Amino acid sequence: MDAANNDERGTTERVLTLLGLLQQRQVWTGPELAERLGVTPRTVRRDVGRLRALGYPVHASQGVGGGYQLGPGKALPPLLLDDEEAIATAVSLLAGAGGAVAGAGDAALRALTKLDRVLPTRLRHEVRALSGSVEFFGGGGRAPVDPEVLMTLARACRDEVEAAFDYPSGGEVRRRRVEPYRLVASDRRWYLLAYDLDRDDWRSFRVDRMTEVSARTWRFRPRPAPDAATYVQEGVASRVYPHRARFLVHAPADTVRAQIPASAAVVRRRGSGRCEVLSGAESLDFVLMHVLLLGHDFEVLDPPELARRCHVLAGRLRSAGAGASPPPDAQG
Repeated sequence: MDAANNDERGTTERVLTLLGLLQQRQVWTGPELAERLGVTPRTVRRDVGRLRALGYPVHASQGVGGGYQLGPGKALPPLLLDDEEAIATAVSLLAGAGGAVAGAGDAALRALTKLDRVLPTRLRHEVRALSGSVEFFGGGGRAPVDPEVLMTLARACRDEVEAAFDYPSGGEVRRRRVEPYRLVASDRRWYLLAYDLDRDDWRSFRVDRMTEVSARTWRFRPRPAPDAATYVQEGVASRVYPHRARFLVHAPADTVRAQIPASAAVVRRRGSGRCEVLSGAESLDFVLMHVLLLGHDFEVLDPPELARRCHVLAGRLRSAGAGASPPPDAQG
């Protein structure tokens, strides 16, 4: 009886391995599968028959370029993932849950929940660490990053241990030592909010610029931290620029957020039908014209010189249009 059970278990494991191989590549020849599974081509044919009996559409073709191929079926078959693929899938689902793909948030969260239920314990802890260490603002496609780097940083956030990495600054690459707090995904990139031990202050770092990332063994006691998503968004939208400006826009915050990318400005609700817009740029004129083109009435809050600049530009625009006939709605 035990021998029969062992044979059945061995056949089941081999058939699942065969399914995983068919999911990895477009076409496999019979001899290739036999070599990978350590069986004869005849056993491969039998195992393919078992998959077909379970409802998996495994197609076979003859001749040059022929072989076994897993085709589309009526139902989605279970995916067999290795550790690296499972972690990468979890990272992608987290991005989708955070709004990286319009309308995909709920579906991504459901898929992440299902993945969490079937993951081995060693991987479940890793995925949950990532889930608890990620925040989002904005939506859209993000620049790809190494999932192993994200996992290393997520573990460091979870375990409250220092992290180190090489990072470009001032034209040269320097080693940075930080107390990592949160990973934050914007509408374009991944960032790490961390306390910079060499600069004795909070900083945000672009993950795609990091190299030689490692988690250290030194534990730290968490400091009072700013809101991660807000801090990073304000940094991306304004702090990194030489000029910052604030406006009171006479339009609902949701309307203005739909007009401006989250990485370009911070939009805060200010009562009914109004909002505050915080942005930055290389030139104050650029920020001013960007807000002007939103098409809403607005007031300059800061800096004072930008309000004076409005009068200068308004005079220039009046002068430019002096020779043209005014539009019908402007005629008395």
